[in-house]
Formats: sequence, C-alpha cells, structure tokens
Amino acid sequence: MPALCRDCLTLFPAGPRCPACRSPRLIAHPELETLSIAHMDCDAFYASVEKRDQPDLRDRPLIVGGGHRGVVSTCCYLARIKGVRSAMPMFQALKLCPEAAVVKPRITHYAAVSKQIRALMEELTPQIEPLSLDEAFLDLSGTQRLHHAPPAVLLARLLNRMEAEIGVTGSVGLSHNKFLAKIASDLDKPRGFSVIGRADTPAFLKGKPVRMIWGVGAAMQATLEKAGIRTFDDLLRWDRKDLAHKFGPMGDRLYHLARGEDRRRVSPHEPMKSISAETTFDEDTADRDILDGHIWRLAERVSDRAKAKDLAGQTVTLKLRRADFSLLTRSHKLRDATQTADRLYRAAAELMAAVAEPGPFRLIGVGLSEITPANAADLTGDLLDPGASRRLGAERAADKIRARFGKDAIIKGRALR
Repeated sequence: MPALCRDCLTLFPAGPRCPACRSPRLIAHPELETLSIAHMDCDAFYASVEKRDQPDLRDRPLIVGGGHRGVVSTCCYLARIKGVRSAMPMFQALKLCPEAAVVKPRITHYAAVSKQIRALMEELTPQIEPLSLDEAFLDLSGTQRLHHAPPAVLLARLLNRMEAEIGVTGSVGLSHNKFLAKIASDLDKPRGFSVIGRADTPAFLKGKPVRMIWGVGAAMQATLEKAGIRTFDDLLRWDRKDLAHKFGPMGDRLYHLARGEDRRRVSPHEPMKSISAETTFDEDTADRDILDGHIWRLAERVSDRAKAKDLAGQTVTLKLRRADFSLLTRSHKLRDATQTADRLYRAAAELMAAVAEPGPFRLIGVGLSEITPANAADLTGDLLDPGASRRLGAERAADKIRARFGKDAIIKGRALR
C-alpha cells in the first residue's frame, strides 16, 4: 500500500515509520497516487491568525467574536473542547469557557493572509475554487508531469509551507470528487490529511447520517427524517424518481450523493451568490430611528463590497433577529440590479417599514442576492421617484471623493443615527 511521509514527503511502499526520517506522520492508501480532487480547510482560521500574531495567546482558549451580546465568529480548539462553537451567542460561549480570551474579528487582515495561502495554491494548480477566506477546492489532475510528484505529495507540501511560511495550519481531504473531498477534510482536524478512495466509498458512507451532506441543514434534515431518511443506507432504498418527486432537484442530488457520485467540477470562476452585512446591538432595540440608521450603514457596507468586486444584485433582503434569537427575514426583488447604497437603503427601509412586529431586535442585516456583473446595474430610472437619477449621480461623485480623500471624507447625516 503506497505511503507518504507528511514531514519529509518521501513516498514508500508501506511501514509504520518513514524510512528516510523515521517520522510516524504518514498517509497510507491504495489509491494515494491516483486521486486528484482535494479540499483544503484552514484550522480555526481567524483564531490561528490571532494566535500567530499574539504569541501570548497561544496556550489560551481564544474566541474571535463580538462583544458580550454578539456571536462567536470562530474559536480555537481549546475553546471547542469546552463546547464553544461558531455562531454561538457570546454570553453562552463565555459561560462555557470563562477563561477564554476574546478578540474582535479583523476581516481585512484575514483576507490578506488568505491571499498568501491562495498564492501557494496557485503554484500547484490554476483550478482552485475558493469557498471562503479559509477553504477551497483544488483540482490537481494533470499536475504530476509539471511538478514531478503526485497530488498527495503536493498537498502535503502545501500544508507544510502554510505552517512554516505563513504560520497557519490546515487540513486536507483527498478523494475522487468534491463531495467526498470536503467530508474527508473534516475527518482528522486539526493538521489532518484524510483520503477517501473510489473502492472504499460505499463502505465509508454506510451508516453515516445524511446531515454529513453539505447543504443539509436542520430544516432539510427534519424534512428527510419525516420521510424516514436518517442515513445514507435509508437513501439507497429509495428509487431515483421517487426522491426527485418528493424533494425536487435536491432529491436527484441525494440519489447520487448516497452512492458517492458527484459530477461537479472544481470551478475557479464560481459566481458569488450574495453580499451581506449585519450588526449585533449592545442592547436590544425597538427604536425605528436607530434601526434606520443601521440600515443605511449596512447598505453602504454592502454597496462598497459590490462596487469593489464590480458586481450588482437584484434582490434586497432585510434580516432581523429577535430577542429570543429567532430570525425574521423579508426580501424584495428590484426591477433591475443595483450596487448603489441609495437603492439598497430605500428597498431595505421599505421592508423594515412593513415589519409589523414592534421588536425589540438584537441584530439587523442587509443583503443583496441574484448577483450579476455591474454593467447591468442601475440602467433604468424610476418614474415614481424623479430624484433617483440625481441621487445616483451624487453617490457616484461621493465615491470618487472617498477614493481620493478616504472613506470618511463624506458622511451622510442618517449614518450618524
């Protein structure tokens, strides 16, 4: 059985230790030298970056998140041992792990580190499909001739370079398709390297819960359980037509995934599906004037991100989280796509005005979806709003001033609320 030393990258037939460096950190699998689809996921990325930058935090539980009333963005593995999880309310996380250090997220800084990791990946293959700042699919098919090493060696080398040159660790899943590669990357965290081959796919999936499937959340899981589907074995008992009839397009996907089949390609140009921003209040509020000020600031943030990526969107979504953590969302589809803060704000403000619940609310968010290139944005005027074109011109002019003199060069009065 082919084996690979993760420390010195020596390939050898088999054995408990590397014959070259005696390391026990090995990967062994019959298909090790032939598989080429991988998923790389950084280990507790935000927390790892913070611990790298602040060595005094290295041996302490660390939570990256908002204030006492915010939520956990991520946490290190020491905090996870205590039960802390991403998206958990901060007050609950601190009850579970009161000794944890808490730092606020630095998204811009994490994005810069992510670019460094991406550059290392691009040295291996152009076929990279990023899913977020800290994870991506890689297709290393056909790279062996170029790099004189099979994909498994290249991936082990990538993890070693990430740790040595950037100071961030990651875990890799290697398989024959994206579905299984993503599952594999989560099997042995942190600093893991797991392989699922073609031959062992049926045995691996046997008895596994359907919640393993990426995209099957709590709601979908409950729907499947009502139909008696809890494991991959349950799915195998269903006919393909019956699954499609019962669950629509998702049913057909479930049929194939239950058999370990996934024909999706690694796509470097996977389109962005949405752009959003949200804020959690220090205290719950029902004050509509305060909420309106937040809607404007969030609309500006979403607009800035859309403009930076030269994108626009046609559907505006308002998100409100109640005091009991339940969620309320409202959406409106515009006549044409937009990237301007003015149109985003007005659409979200109208959605807010239509919310009958008095509140109070603990979180508010604004999102833009049905993303398109910006050249299709803001092309039609609004006959019911003669001032729209004037405001659009003013916003474009303000953008130029901010680009030259800084983002605080012009601030709207409503942003001060």
